[in-house]
Amino acid sequence: MSSTPSRTEKANAIRALSMDAVQKAKSGHPGAPMGMADIAEVLWNDYLKHNPANPNWADRDRFVLSNGHGSMLLYSLLHLSGYDLPIEELQNFRQLHSKTPGHPEYGYAPGVETTTGPLGQGITNAVGMAMAEKVLGAQFNRPGYELVDHHTYAFLGDGCLMEGVSHEACSLAGTLGLGKLIAFYDDNGISIDGEVEGWFTDDTPKRFESYGWHVISNVDGHDSAAIKTAIEEARDVSDKPTIICCKTVIGFGSPNKQGREECHGAPLGDEEIALVRETLGWVHAPFEIPEDIYAGWNGKAKGEAQEDEWKDILADYREEFPELAADFERRMSGELPADFLVKADEYIKQCQDDAQKIASRKASQNALNAYGPLLPEFLGGSADLAGSNLTIWSGSKGISAKDASGNYVYYGVREFGMSAMMNGVALHGGFVPYGATFLMFMEYARNAVRMAALMKQRVIFVYTHDSIGLGEDGPTHQPVEQLSALRATPNLHTWRPCDATESAVSWKMAIARKDGPSTLVFSRQGLAPQDRNSVQLAQIEKGGYILSDCEGTPEAIIIATGSEIELAMAAQEQLVGTKVRVVSMPCAELFMEQEDAYRESVLPSSVRARVAVEASHKDYWYKFVGFDGAIIGMSTFGESAPAGDLMPYFGFTVDKIAEAVEKVLK
Repeated sequence: MSSTPSRTEKANAIRALSMDAVQKAKSGHPGAPMGMADIAEVLWNDYLKHNPANPNWADRDRFVLSNGHGSMLLYSLLHLSGYDLPIEELQNFRQLHSKTPGHPEYGYAPGVETTTGPLGQGITNAVGMAMAEKVLGAQFNRPGYELVDHHTYAFLGDGCLMEGVSHEACSLAGTLGLGKLIAFYDDNGISIDGEVEGWFTDDTPKRFESYGWHVISNVDGHDSAAIKTAIEEARDVSDKPTIICCKTVIGFGSPNKQGREECHGAPLGDEEIALVRETLGWVHAPFEIPEDIYAGWNGKAKGEAQEDEWKDILADYREEFPELAADFERRMSGELPADFLVKADEYIKQCQDDAQKIASRKASQNALNAYGPLLPEFLGGSADLAGSNLTIWSGSKGISAKDASGNYVYYGVREFGMSAMMNGVALHGGFVPYGATFLMFMEYARNAVRMAALMKQRVIFVYTHDSIGLGEDGPTHQPVEQLSALRATPNLHTWRPCDATESAVSWKMAIARKDGPSTLVFSRQGLAPQDRNSVQLAQIEKGGYILSDCEGTPEAIIIATGSEIELAMAAQEQLVGTKVRVVSMPCAELFMEQEDAYRESVLPSSVRARVAVEASHKDYWYKFVGFDGAIIGMSTFGESAPAGDLMPYFGFTVDKIAEAVEKVLK
């Protein structure tokens, strides 16, 4: 008969799997998994509400390993507790096409809630998840029906706390009173360069107290009873998030390397691993886990029972609140309302018929007013620029610690935190998040945008004040190279519409897109409406289309976006006697995804005389005009002056475009 394994034995299974996998891969980070194994054992076996047989259960607890370099901790937990992650995948740690890459990657192994690796973003994702839980619960829970009732747990280390984004998110988490967020700080005093006291002397408990968190200090991270007591205390606090500061020994169990940087990010070595086995009393061969240990970890039966209990609540909820239940299930599935696309198309046609000259940021707000009432899943926000980004629509209601039933987040001046939190909201499910800042300050949030694209999440990044056209604020606020960076990002669609109609289409496409994020780039200055027939109106959704054509085959093609479309159209008129086609390219990445025949119909390869016009960096456009073409764009930073002076100063005039066309035709 097999015996019941002790907590230490179960934790040692994590240590053994982690050190063996890192050793076999010849790379990785054994220190954090070995140091946090005892904390993980208590949390996962005693508290974590999850069902390994259904990793997507809506009301599961979310677990985030913010210190993602310790990925073998997570893979060990998933394997041991019964997820579909066989031992062969752990043996293939860090190998091509395995489900166990060097850092946790969303979509590879079941149970991985988010991609972590860039330190600080995991805890920020977790803040977003906890915010989503609170808002979703406020919107759907009713007396006697706690349909949404789960925790978000995050592990994090010194590196996460040094990263500025953790300050942004954790500060806001305290303000919003995210009481179901519990973070475990792995206070082991070691990072890659050695003992952190030479560069990290923050008083972390006081820091989090100042944020408005509940703080539990000096918990022995290797004492299961102390860990359990701390978690109980944290779960009893409902009005503020909790951080449990755990004193641990990195590489715990390694006689010669524990407590030292040598075990942080390198294999222990065969000799040291043998000593670890001897020290821990782990007599089993590499990747060998006794059946009684598996039995002690397996969470399937418990998880299925917890999910069945929740399903009973959902069934009763359906009877009592059928419309709410249907909306909840639709939102959690990621499906849009059945009538959204039809009504969006009606609004787009209305924009075309109205033909108003307005700034595209205002057109964006108008689109929000049209689409917002159709989308209860909208969760908007701005990084302290709501009045400039125009992200508040008529139905916007701010969320707060006391009332989270709204649909708008005042993120404060936290561009990076906002963006990474939105990723967490999207990963949680039930929402379509959007958040805004100036395009220039996308730079603060760049890595979070990249992570949204890497995870293919439906997140909408709204960027206004899109060029030197914003004027007097000068080059610190005038974006030049940002559009090129966004367009170079895989899986990301970047829209720069030229008028209200294209703005409405860009919102529709971003909302409807399920397989990745979108950036919507809007102007401060007014943009003239463009004439279109029904075919052209439909083709906006292809990312690029013929806005104005000539008789027969064109001699030259002008490609433009945004505010420069108006100049391109005027240049076409000025070039009397020359066959010129004007192509609007609001989303170049989407245009490149179209079939070859369509792209050839818009940009025939036989027409080499091409001019691209955009008040952004030139280099991106060589792919469309070639080295024989011309590009009117930016190759320097901007200047501080009224927009009416800046545009001609930098060459954005009808005459300059016409001259460029004539030159490429020679």
